[in-house]
Amino acid sequence: MSARPRRTGLASSRARFQQRAAQVRRRPWRLAGWTVLVFVLVTCSLWVVGFSSLLAVRTVEVVGVPAAEVAPITAMAQVPLGAPLARLDADGIADRVRQRATLANVSIERSWPSTLVIHASPRVPVLVAKNPQGQLHVVDSRGVAYAQVRTAPAGVPMVHAASDQALSRDALMAAVSVVTVLPAGVERQVTNVTVSGANLVTLKVGRTTVVWGGVALPEKKLKVMTALLASRPRLIDVSAPDTPVTR
Repeated sequence: MSARPRRTGLASSRARFQQRAAQVRRRPWRLAGWTVLVFVLVTCSLWVVGFSSLLAVRTVEVVGVPAAEVAPITAMAQVPLGAPLARLDADGIADRVRQRATLANVSIERSWPSTLVIHASPRVPVLVAKNPQGQLHVVDSRGVAYAQVRTAPAGVPMVHAASDQALSRDALMAAVSVVTVLPAGVERQVTNVTVSGANLVTLKVGRTTVVWGGVALPEKKLKVMTALLASRPRLIDVSAPDTPVTR
């Protein structure tokens, strides 16, 4: 039996060269194939998320508010059921819900695959402002008069608005600065709080009339007022707490 002829170095190099050349020729086709595959996958994903009914809105949830608020908020949201969840105008929905005056904050969340969640928080009453006509306006910590009621909520202090102009947000913020800073011991002695404008709030503490002024420096005003009340003057003016006046 004759021995099998061995490849020469030249033949081996030629084979390797031909193999590499074939790989180079196939490389563009592989790249094109992967490109087409990626394009198809991305297109299908975009269609599923943005246009198909697979990820459409089927449920609207409202969280963070009392049960009685859920139906009105859902109605105001006007969420188009069956529309793709990804393409909903979340800002538009939030803006419509914010028109409900009793809400302090509103945000929208997409809960995949098919639920839109409306997060809302109600305003918390800080005081009730009674206008000259006897109407009661509920006011929150931001000075927003957001509801008119027949009876003041239990435990919420009442202030008197000297005019309808005194129901402006700046004026009400001045009133808020008073009722939120008074400690319980002083608050029990207060028989009247009147807001006339953004820079003029007065209160009656026992037999003493206190000119509080505006929204600035409430803690300092309280400290000065408390110290001056010890002498039981007829009037205390702490609108400028660094130079208070008593009579």
